[in-house]
Amino acid sequence: MSSSIAPTRISAAVVGALVGAAAGILLVSAAGTFSITVSGLFAGLAPGVPALAGAAVGAAVTPGTTRSDPR
Repeated sequence: MSSSIAPTRISAAVVGALVGAAAGILLVSAAGTFSITVSGLFAGLAPGVPALAGAAVGAAVTPGTTRSDPR
């Protein structure tokens, strides 16, 4: 029997979190490039929220499952 949380889901969640955090860091960097004042709260939430969303999507979407999967 397989466990309820497969290692592939954990890996996908970690990758999703890393991609989300990278997107948030780019968002803060872009704001700094355009000389937009970034508060500490925004600087903390910008990488955190996309990282959580990426982890959730990574855990929900199983790798290798596509709609165009031939039968």
